[in-house]
Amino acid sequence: MTKTNYGVLSVPVVVAALGYFVDIYDLLLFTIVRVPSLQALGVAQAGMLDASTTIINWQMIGLLIGGIGWGIMGDKRGRLSVLFGSILLYSVANFLTGYVTNVTQYGVARFVAGVGLAGELGAGIALVSELLPKNKRGVGTSLVAGIGLFGAVFAYFTFRFTEDWRLCYKIGGALGIVLLFLRISVAESGMFKNVRSDVSVSKGNFFKFFNNGERFRKYLFAILIGLPTWYVIGILVNLSNMFATGLYGENSVDSGRAVMFSYIGIAIGDILIGLVSQLFKSRKKALFLFYGLTVISIVLFFSPINNNDTAMYIICTALGFSTGFWAIFVTMGAEQFGTNLRATAATTIPNMVRGSLYGLNFLFKSFFQDQLHWSIVRAGIVTGIIAVGIAVYAAYRTKETFHKDLNYVEM
Repeated sequence: MTKTNYGVLSVPVVVAALGYFVDIYDLLLFTIVRVPSLQALGVAQAGMLDASTTIINWQMIGLLIGGIGWGIMGDKRGRLSVLFGSILLYSVANFLTGYVTNVTQYGVARFVAGVGLAGELGAGIALVSELLPKNKRGVGTSLVAGIGLFGAVFAYFTFRFTEDWRLCYKIGGALGIVLLFLRISVAESGMFKNVRSDVSVSKGNFFKFFNNGERFRKYLFAILIGLPTWYVIGILVNLSNMFATGLYGENSVDSGRAVMFSYIGIAIGDILIGLVSQLFKSRKKALFLFYGLTVISIVLFFSPINNNDTAMYIICTALGFSTGFWAIFVTMGAEQFGTNLRATAATTIPNMVRGSLYGLNFLFKSFFQDQLHWSIVRAGIVTGIIAVGIAVYAAYRTKETFHKDLNYVEM
C-alpha cells in the first residue's frame, strides 16, 4: 500500500494518537500526583521541591537515553518495533511505580518509564509523516499530538475520581497493554521497507548527526526550537502553586489542576497549528505565530494581572495553548532528515527537549535560586528569557520543510 492511500483519519493516525494519549497520561501523571504521592512517602513540605525536581530529572534523563536507543531501533528495525517495544516497557514501569515506598525507588521507576516513553511520539510521527501525502502530513501529525495530549486531562480526572495515586499508575500500565493489541492492524512505512532492503545505506547511525556540519546544525536547531514547551510545562505550570505564593501570597492553587488546564490548551493549540500551517503553507510562519502567543502568555503570567487563583488557571490554559506547537516542532524535525535517519531524528529530538528540562531546572533552581539567591519569580523570568530567546534564534535559522519530499536517504 502506498503512502497516498492513507488519510488524516486513517488507522495509523488514530492508533498513533491513542499511543501518544497513553504516553502523555504517564508522562504527566507525576506532575498531577506529585504532592499527594510525595506526602504519602513521608516527604516533608520543606523537601518537596528538591524531591520533585530529583524525580522529574530522573524521568527526563530516561527520556534522553531512551530517545537515542529507540530512535536507532526505529531506523534499523522499523517504526512499528519501537511502537510495540516502548509501550511494553513503560507499561511495566507504570505498574512498578504503583508499588514504590521511597523517593529513590520513585526516581528509578520514573527513569525506566522515561526510557520507555521516549520511543512513542517520535516513531508515531515518523510513521504518519511517511504514510501520509505531504499536503496532509502536517494535519495528520497535529491530530496525533492534539488527541494524544488529552491524555493529561484524562490523567487528572482519573486521579480526581480514584483519589489513589498508586492505582492511577496501574491504570496507565493497563492502558498500555490494551494499546498493544490495537497496533496489530497497523502497517509498516513503505519508505522504510524500501530502505531496509538496501544494504548500502547506513540506517539509524546516531553519529551521522555529528559528522557533517550542515546536518549537525539542522539537528541542533531542531532541538532548540522546542525549549519553550518544557520551560512552560516543567517549570511555570508544574510549580504554579509556588509561583502563586511568590506572585500574590496565600493561595490554594492545585498544580495538577493547572497542568490539566494547560494541556487542554496545548491539545487545542496542537490541532489548530496544523491547520494554520496548511493555511500559511509554511511550518515556520505557524511556529512564529505561536512563539508570539507564548511571549504574551509568559508576560501575563508574571504581570500584576496574575493576582488570584482563577487568573492563574486561566493564564496556565493560555500558556498551554500558546505552546501548542509540539506537533509542528516534531514534524519539522522529522522532515529535516532522510528516511534512514528519520526515526532517530523524530525520536531523539523531542526527548532531547524533554531532557533539556534538567538544564533549565539547573538554571532555575540550582544556579539562580540556590547560588544567586534570587526569588522564584525572578529566576523564572530570566530562565524564560533565555529559553525563548534561544528557540526564536534556532527557528529563524531553520529551513522551511512544508513542501519537502521525504523519500530520500542521508549519505
